[in-house]
Amino acid sequence: MQRAATVSRKTMETDITVSVQLDGSGITDIATGIGFFDHMLTLWARHGLFDLTVRMQGDLYVDGHHSVEDAGIVLGQALLKALGDKAGIKRYGTVFVPMDEALAMVSLDISGRPYLVFEGELPSVKIGEFDSELLEEFLRALAVHAGLTLHVRILYGKNAHHMVEAVFKALGRALDEATRKDERIVGVMSTKGML
Repeated sequence: MQRAATVSRKTMETDITVSVQLDGSGITDIATGIGFFDHMLTLWARHGLFDLTVRMQGDLYVDGHHSVEDAGIVLGQALLKALGDKAGIKRYGTVFVPMDEALAMVSLDISGRPYLVFEGELPSVKIGEFDSELLEEFLRALAVHAGLTLHVRILYGKNAHHMVEAVFKALGRALDEATRKDERIVGVMSTKGML
């Protein structure tokens, strides 16, 4: 059975469609209207080995906030749908990723209990047309709508591009680890019998 999903969401601010295939090879087709965000989603998919298609139109004449946050909502919903009953998945993933002078850690649990802990001194700057503060907004929306307990820590760094890039790569790798199936797991990895 393919672990894949397509989710669309249209509001007065954004119109977004996301298709994700969990057991992919990192193939992407992404057009958000924000070049740096396209680059980050491409890195996420490539390092997580997810196939990802994103089509987004948003009120970028305002800024990128609605678009990036709503992309996190829709991607989270698509991940949750693609996971189905979550039977056999490892559930947890923790990864450290360096990017030149920057180091990021992502640790997550596909728990069904949404929570975000975000730590790090990320400079408040524009990276291309992407406001660095939008990283936390995206992560929160993703965690809430995918049902993730998500801990993200930027341990250090100087270049905001490198710091954000390290987070997206680590997020992809940690989700790859957590969504992998283990034939030894019967049902779900929980004593409750559900995630």
